[in-house]
Amino acid sequence: MSGLKNLLGAGTETTSTTMEWAMSLLLNHPDVLKKAQEEIDSNVGGGRLVDKNDLPRLPYLHCIISETLRLYPAAPMLLPHEASTDCKIHGYDVPAGSMILVNAYAIHRDPAIWEDPEEFRPERFEHGRAEGKFMMPFGMGRRRCPGENLAMRSMGLVLGALLQCFDWTRIRDAEVDMATATGTIMSKAVPLEALCKPRANMSAVLQKI
Repeated sequence: MSGLKNLLGAGTETTSTTMEWAMSLLLNHPDVLKKAQEEIDSNVGGGRLVDKNDLPRLPYLHCIISETLRLYPAAPMLLPHEASTDCKIHGYDVPAGSMILVNAYAIHRDPAIWEDPEEFRPERFEHGRAEGKFMMPFGMGRRRCPGENLAMRSMGLVLGALLQCFDWTRIRDAEVDMATATGTIMSKAVPLEALCKPRANMSAVLQKI
């Protein structure tokens, strides 16, 4: 029972944390937010809420989520791995049985792999341009997170609905604080606060909810 509880807890917290980072990034980049809303308006419209069947037609929304996971992976240090045999990693001898921790945060911001790695630029994922580069917010190989597909779909639906239904602005003129807190899950040091108002073209749908 405790194992199931841990699985559900980890999946819920990482998804909600990623959504908070995504909204923070969008509030600091209103042009990206507007472009995502235009994509949703064009492909879904205002007569109904976005659903799972719409997600394949919203590639820019997916790019925003991917770029958020690149900059702020919810689990910056992947789950511990164990070396099954003696090996070398970057010139260091690693005996079999050693615990290995992979720093996904550092890999995602490696300037040797990513151009302008500190910048929020969802376009870098358009048209498969980032294919083959190291992205591992869900891990890699046989121990890759089994909930990846569910998480990506959930984040797409939640973020899509937030952008479709509401216009968002910062509370103050200053940019949203992007400082990170310490912990196993990389959450924001300062919780996000934002202002929203229903979008005119969604008023009829929102009244039915």
